[in-house]
Amino acid sequence: MSGNLLGVEGLHARYGSAEVLHGVDFVVPQGEVTVVLGANGAGKTTILRSICSMVRTTGRIVFDGRDIAGVRTDRIARLGIAHVPQGRGTFGDLTVEENLRIGGFTASSAATEQAIDQWYEFFPRLRERRRQLAAGLSGGEQQMLAIARALVARPRLLLLDEPSLGLAPRITQEVFRALGRINEETGTTILVVEQNAHLALEIGSSAVLVDAGRVVSQRPAEGLAHDESVRRAYLGY
Repeated sequence: MSGNLLGVEGLHARYGSAEVLHGVDFVVPQGEVTVVLGANGAGKTTILRSICSMVRTTGRIVFDGRDIAGVRTDRIARLGIAHVPQGRGTFGDLTVEENLRIGGFTASSAATEQAIDQWYEFFPRLRERRRQLAAGLSGGEQQMLAIARALVARPRLLLLDEPSLGLAPRITQEVFRALGRINEETGTTILVVEQNAHLALEIGSSAVLVDAGRVVSQRPAEGLAHDESVRRAYLGY
């Protein structure tokens, strides 16, 4: 898997007796944005949960040359994988800054402080609201907080599940511009599951097309949004 930070091989995943992923294979190139696209119920969210050992799996999940399939979720975070789940998962009864400090649980205090300052510079609105409870933030601000919290630990791989969920179109565009900048300026590798295929493909280098728990193909993102057969079959527009 030369040049790839993550490689998934023959991945099966299940919830109880129901198998959701059926032999999934794809790669995530180092330093790039990879987009996972498909209809609702295709298994996209389960792919991210599988990487983080949140569901039962068989197969290989190779991160930086090491098979991490079955490794405990907290250990996976310490290896350098951060996960922003669907619905953001911020702690509403904690302040913005308290949420960010939680993101640094795998790092030293000094490194956490430095990282918080870095992401305050990147997301100035979070600095302005640093003492405000997360529950009082707008949806877009909560998404920015969730992304910043995940980045405080300086992960090598950032997993994002539907970052546009529940956001107005203008805010969604702002979030995706931020993700593109994060990738360009920090080199953080990103794997993003997203329904808004058009925006996701604008920042992605490659796209993984998923249908009914199987990867149909992985191909360069460029030009994919203009492929009519792909749009109708997998992208929903």
